[in-house]
Amino acid sequence: MHPYIVHFPIALLVTYSVLELAGIIFKNEFISKSALLILCFGLVSALAAVFTGNLASEQFNNWTEESKALMTEHQSFATYLTWFVFILGGFRIYLVIKKKFIGVMKYLFIVLALIVILLVYETGIRGGNLVKKFGVGTELINSSK
Repeated sequence: MHPYIVHFPIALLVTYSVLELAGIIFKNEFISKSALLILCFGLVSALAAVFTGNLASEQFNNWTEESKALMTEHQSFATYLTWFVFILGGFRIYLVIKKKFIGVMKYLFIVLALIVILLVYETGIRGGNLVKKFGVGTELINSSK
Protein backbone atom coordinates (compact mmCIF):
# COMPACT_ATOMS: atom_id res chain seq x y z
CA MET A 1 0.00 0.00 0.00
CA HIS A 2 2.91 2.39 0.63
CA PRO A 3 3.54 3.23 -3.05
CA TYR A 4 -0.11 4.23 -3.44
CA ILE A 5 -0.39 6.25 -0.24
CA VAL A 6 2.96 8.03 -0.28
CA HIS A 7 1.97 10.38 -3.09
CA PHE A 8 -0.76 11.98 -0.99
CA PRO A 9 1.52 13.57 1.62
CA ILE A 10 3.92 14.62 -1.13
CA ALA A 11 1.16 16.41 -3.05
CA LEU A 12 -0.67 17.76 -0.02
CA LEU A 13 2.38 19.08 1.82
CA VAL A 14 3.83 20.75 -1.26
CA THR A 15 0.38 22.22 -1.98
CA TYR A 16 0.23 23.43 1.65
CA SER A 17 3.56 25.19 1.22
CA VAL A 18 2.50 26.89 -2.01
CA LEU A 19 -0.84 27.98 -0.50
CA GLU A 20 0.85 29.21 2.68
CA LEU A 21 3.23 31.34 0.61
CA ALA A 22 0.43 32.61 -1.64
CA GLY A 23 -1.88 33.40 1.27
CA ILE A 24 0.79 35.44 3.00
CA ILE A 25 2.18 37.19 -0.07
CA PHE A 26 -1.24 38.09 -1.52
CA LYS A 27 -2.78 38.72 1.93
CA ASN A 28 -5.66 36.41 1.05
CA GLU A 29 -7.48 34.96 4.07
CA PHE A 30 -9.28 32.26 2.06
CA ILE A 31 -6.00 30.90 0.67
CA SER A 32 -4.45 31.08 4.13
CA LYS A 33 -7.31 29.08 5.67
CA SER A 34 -7.14 26.62 2.79
CA ALA A 35 -3.43 26.15 3.50
CA LEU A 36 -4.16 25.18 7.09
CA LEU A 37 -6.80 22.66 6.02
CA ILE A 38 -4.45 21.11 3.45
CA LEU A 39 -1.72 20.95 6.11
CA CYS A 40 -4.04 18.91 8.35
CA PHE A 41 -4.86 16.51 5.50
CA GLY A 42 -1.14 16.32 4.73
CA LEU A 43 -0.40 15.30 8.30
CA VAL A 44 -3.00 12.52 8.24
CA SER A 45 -1.66 11.24 4.93
CA ALA A 46 1.94 11.44 6.22
CA LEU A 47 0.97 9.30 9.21
CA ALA A 48 -0.59 6.75 6.84
CA ALA A 49 2.54 6.80 4.66
CA VAL A 50 4.82 6.22 7.66
CA PHE A 51 2.63 3.37 8.90
CA THR A 52 2.46 1.62 5.51
CA GLY A 53 6.15 2.30 4.88
CA ASN A 54 7.12 0.60 8.13
CA LEU A 55 4.97 -2.40 7.21
CA ALA A 56 6.49 -2.53 3.74
CA SER A 57 10.05 -2.42 5.05
CA GLU A 58 9.33 -5.38 7.34
CA GLN A 59 8.09 -7.45 4.38
CA PHE A 60 11.18 -6.85 2.22
CA ASN A 61 13.80 -9.59 2.60
CA ASN A 62 16.62 -8.63 0.23
CA TRP A 63 18.38 -5.99 2.34
CA THR A 64 22.04 -5.19 1.78
CA GLU A 65 24.13 -2.95 4.02
CA GLU A 66 23.78 -0.11 1.52
CA SER A 67 20.02 -0.50 1.13
CA LYS A 68 19.56 -0.76 4.91
CA ALA A 69 21.49 2.48 5.39
CA LEU A 70 19.37 4.22 2.76
CA MET A 71 16.18 2.85 4.34
CA THR A 72 17.28 4.18 7.71
CA GLU A 73 17.85 7.64 6.19
CA HIS A 74 14.47 7.49 4.42
CA GLN A 75 12.70 6.52 7.63
CA SER A 76 14.52 9.23 9.57
CA PHE A 77 13.53 11.96 7.13
CA ALA A 78 9.94 10.64 7.05
CA THR A 79 9.89 10.83 10.84
CA TYR A 80 11.38 14.34 10.88
CA LEU A 81 8.82 15.45 8.29
CA THR A 82 5.87 13.97 10.16
CA TRP A 83 6.89 15.44 13.51
CA PHE A 84 7.69 18.80 11.92
CA VAL A 85 4.28 18.92 10.24
CA PHE A 86 2.56 17.86 13.48
CA ILE A 87 4.27 20.63 15.47
CA LEU A 88 3.82 23.15 12.65
CA GLY A 89 0.11 22.35 12.40
CA GLY A 90 -0.38 22.61 16.14
CA PHE A 91 1.47 25.91 16.27
CA ARG A 92 -0.46 27.26 13.27
CA ILE A 93 -3.83 26.26 14.80
CA TYR A 94 -2.83 27.82 18.12
CA LEU A 95 -1.91 31.10 16.42
CA VAL A 96 -5.17 31.19 14.47
CA ILE A 97 -7.28 30.47 17.57
CA LYS A 98 -5.45 33.12 19.60
CA LYS A 99 -5.66 35.52 16.63
CA LYS A 100 -1.88 35.89 16.63
CA PHE A 101 -1.25 34.72 13.06
CA ILE A 102 -0.26 38.26 12.09
CA GLY A 103 2.76 40.35 11.22
CA VAL A 104 6.16 38.76 11.65
CA MET A 105 4.56 35.46 12.65
CA LYS A 106 3.12 35.08 9.14
CA TYR A 107 6.53 35.64 7.59
CA LEU A 108 8.01 32.98 9.86
CA PHE A 109 5.62 30.54 8.19
CA ILE A 110 7.17 31.28 4.81
CA VAL A 111 10.42 29.84 6.12
CA LEU A 112 8.61 26.93 7.81
CA ALA A 113 6.73 26.13 4.58
CA LEU A 114 10.04 26.02 2.72
CA ILE A 115 11.39 23.61 5.34
CA VAL A 116 8.36 21.37 4.69
CA ILE A 117 9.25 21.29 0.99
CA LEU A 118 12.88 20.48 1.81
CA LEU A 119 11.87 17.61 4.11
CA VAL A 120 9.42 16.24 1.51
CA TYR A 121 12.20 16.36 -1.06
CA GLU A 122 14.80 14.67 1.16
CA THR A 123 12.35 11.93 2.17
CA GLY A 124 11.13 11.37 -1.38
CA ILE A 125 14.54 11.26 -3.02
CA ARG A 126 15.65 8.52 -0.63
CA GLY A 127 12.43 6.57 -1.09
CA GLY A 128 12.76 6.84 -4.85
CA ASN A 129 16.36 5.63 -4.69
CA LEU A 130 15.25 2.59 -2.66
CA VAL A 131 13.02 1.63 -5.57
CA LYS A 132 15.34 2.70 -8.39
CA LYS A 133 18.66 1.37 -7.04
CA PHE A 134 17.51 -1.62 -4.99
CA GLY A 135 14.09 -2.55 -6.35
CA VAL A 136 12.45 -2.24 -2.94
CA GLY A 137 8.74 -2.85 -3.33
CA THR A 138 8.89 -3.92 -6.97
CA GLU A 139 7.36 -7.13 -8.26
CA LEU A 140 10.68 -8.23 -9.74
CA ILE A 141 12.40 -8.29 -6.36
CA ASN A 142 9.38 -9.60 -4.46
CA SER A 143 8.85 -12.47 -6.92
CA SER A 144 12.44 -13.72 -6.46
CA LYS A 145 11.71 -15.02 -2.94
